[in-house]
Amino acid sequence: MLEPALATLESEAIYVLRETFGQFERPVLLFSGGKDSIVLAHLAARAFAPARIPFKLLHIDTGHNFEETLTFRDNLARELRADLLVRYVEESIQAGRVTEEHGPEGTRNALQTRTLLDALEELRADAALGGARRDEEKARAKERFFSHRDRYGQWDPKNQRPELWNLYNGRKTPGEHFRIFPLSNWTELDIWSYVKARRIALPSLYFAHERRVFNRRGTWLAESELLPLLPGEKIETHQVRFRTMGDITVTGAVFSDASSLDAIIEEVRTFRVTERSGRGDDKRSEAAMEDRKRAGYF
Repeated sequence: MLEPALATLESEAIYVLRETFGQFERPVLLFSGGKDSIVLAHLAARAFAPARIPFKLLHIDTGHNFEETLTFRDNLARELRADLLVRYVEESIQAGRVTEEHGPEGTRNALQTRTLLDALEELRADAALGGARRDEEKARAKERFFSHRDRYGQWDPKNQRPELWNLYNGRKTPGEHFRIFPLSNWTELDIWSYVKARRIALPSLYFAHERRVFNRRGTWLAESELLPLLPGEKIETHQVRFRTMGDITVTGAVFSDASSLDAIIEEVRTFRVTERSGRGDDKRSEAAMEDRKRAGYF
């Protein structure tokens, strides 16, 4: 039994998912194996049960993901009987569509944008459902539930459509598409509370475990051959977990002993910074996320 606040959020998300299915011809659900996309996939399964999820799941794989996340992604797609499509940043690099960043702080995170836009064009997708939430980051707080993208995949945060009385306008011209965010009004605490209430499994990385990590300008990154150490950095072993999941080159860990859902929920109640505060890609500039989103990022 869901508590009333969670039941309202669940009902809202299911309504948005069904509106998406009703208004668009070829929607896809962006699925990374992170907790928000996992919750969104479970909501989609609930929204259309007993039928299968009517959207294809689409993952843009940088090639630098945590192995645990990819294994979980594949297993969940099978469990939900969902069609999973994977498109690779490596193929975009090989095709000359993007240029790889080199050096000890190189990342493929921003390169996903080109791969995503190419995939949406290939699939002729007119809507892409995502698990982004407004509480995560200030640029994401500007998004509507139905967020319009022009024919180049770009977003104009100053020119968005009003959304009154739960009425969503999905009208577009050929070549344009929408990004749709059913979890817009959820918080990190809501996600964890819902995971507990609905008994949703998550990758082990979200729970406290021992890991070899190193500190780079205040962010604890996982040891990886993709991350050569800079002068002064050293590998240490700590009890950590990850609040958000992304490319291993930019995803920071937090020190934690929370190894159960109850412990994580209590821990989340005490946090005073957003979960993306540990994401290195968001620290490249004051408006890093908004700049990426304007260009077509998730």
